[in-house]
Amino acid sequence: MPPPIQLLGVPVDVGAGQKGASMGPAALRLVGLVDTLEELGFSVRDLGDVTPKPLPADADPKDRRAQIAGWCHALAERSYGMMRDGAFPIFLGGDHSLSIGSVSGVARHCAEQGRPLFVLWLDAHGDFNTPSTSPSGNIHGMPAAFLCGEEGFDGIVPDAYRTPVDPTRVHLFGIRSLDQGERVLLRARGVDVADMRLIDEYGVAALMRRIIEKVQAVGGHLHVSLDIDFLDPSFAPAVGTAVPGGATYREAHLIMEMLHDAGVVGSLDIVELNPILDERGKSAHALVDLVASLLGRRILDHPTRSL
Repeated sequence: MPPPIQLLGVPVDVGAGQKGASMGPAALRLVGLVDTLEELGFSVRDLGDVTPKPLPADADPKDRRAQIAGWCHALAERSYGMMRDGAFPIFLGGDHSLSIGSVSGVARHCAEQGRPLFVLWLDAHGDFNTPSTSPSGNIHGMPAAFLCGEEGFDGIVPDAYRTPVDPTRVHLFGIRSLDQGERVLLRARGVDVADMRLIDEYGVAALMRRIIEKVQAVGGHLHVSLDIDFLDPSFAPAVGTAVPGGATYREAHLIMEMLHDAGVVGSLDIVELNPILDERGKSAHALVDLVASLLGRRILDHPTRSL
C-alpha cells in the first residue's frame, strides 16, 4: 500500500524578483493535480495553503527577509508534521525560497529516524548564493545554500529545524546559469552539479542512475525539488527566470520514471510556476504530467531486460 499523499500550497512570491508565483498552487489544483493522483490509486488529502507566521511587532512590513522567515518557519512545522504522519508530502509553490521550510521539516524528521537525506535539485540555477554573494538579494536564489548550512541565514527558521544537509548528498541537475560566488561555494563544499554540458554528453539516464545508486546504497530518503525552469521554456514558459536550453519533455519524464522505479523519493517540491506567464495552462499541465510520471503513470510496464 503506497503512503497517502498530502498536498500543501505555499503561495509565496516574496523571495522572487517578479510577482505571480503565489498563484502557482491554485493553478496546479485547477488543472487537475488531485484528480490525476487519485486516478493513479493514491489516497490524496489537500491540506489547503500554509499560513505564514506573523511578523514580529518591531519588523518592517516591507522587510522581505522577515516575511520569508514567517513563511519558512510555518512551512518547516507543517512539513515535519506531514512526515511524522507517514505521508508523501507535495509542496505546491510558490517561489523556490519555500524549500528552506519544506526541506528543513523533512531534514528534521530524517535526522530523528537516522535516515540519510539526499536532495535532487532540478533547476536551471544553482540557488547556492548567500546574502553576501547574491547579486540580486532575492532569496529564491539562496535555498540550496541555506540547506547546506551556509552562513548568513540566522532566524529564517527556528534552530530546532536547522538540520543542515550534507552538501555531498545534494545533487544540482540541469544547471545552466551560475553566479561567480556560487561557483566558488559549490566547488568548496563538494556539491554534485550536473550541468547541461554533462547531460548533453552523457545523457540523463546515466547521470540519474548514479544519483539513485548513491541513495539506495545507504537506504536514504530523496527529496526532489522541481523548479519549472529546469524545463526548456519552449514547452514550459510560465517562469520569471527562463533560461534557454533546458531539459526536453522526454528527458524530464525519463528522470521521473527512473525515480519512480527506484522507489527512493519520499517528498517533493513544485516551485516557480507563474501562471501570469503561462500559455493557456501549458506549463501547469506539464508539471502535473511530470508528477504523474514520478508517482507511477506509464504507457507500458518495462521489466528489466537486456537490449
